[in-house]
Amino acid sequence: MIRIDQIWLATEPLDMRAGSDTALARVVQVFGSARPHCAYLFANKRANRMKVLIHDGLGIWLCARRLNRGKFHWAESWRAPQLALSDEQLSALVQGLPWQRVGEAGVISIL
Repeated sequence: MIRIDQIWLATEPLDMRAGSDTALARVVQVFGSARPHCAYLFANKRANRMKVLIHDGLGIWLCARRLNRGKFHWAESWRAPQLALSDEQLSALVQGLPWQRVGEAGVISIL
C-alpha cells in the first residue's frame, strides 16, 4: 500500500496525454516541489478525466481515472492554484460527488 500523508488538488487543467515526466514538471511548477508521501491531482478541461501523481518516497506513480458519464466536481481556479484535500474529500471526488460539501466545509451551523 502506498502511504499518502497529503493530497493536493491543482485547479488548472492538465492535458491528459501527459506522461509522468510532464505531470511531474507540472507538479513542480504549481506546487514548488514533489514531496514524498503526497498525491497531486489534475483534471482535464472537461473534468471527466483525472490524473494523480504520487511520490512514494522512492519514485513516482501516475494513476488515471475516467468518468464515462458526468464529470468530476473540480475546484475553481480563481480561488487558488492548488487546494489541500482530506481523505474523505478525495474519496468523494474520485466517485464524482461534490467533495466541497464533505468534512468541515459541509457543517451546517445556522438554520
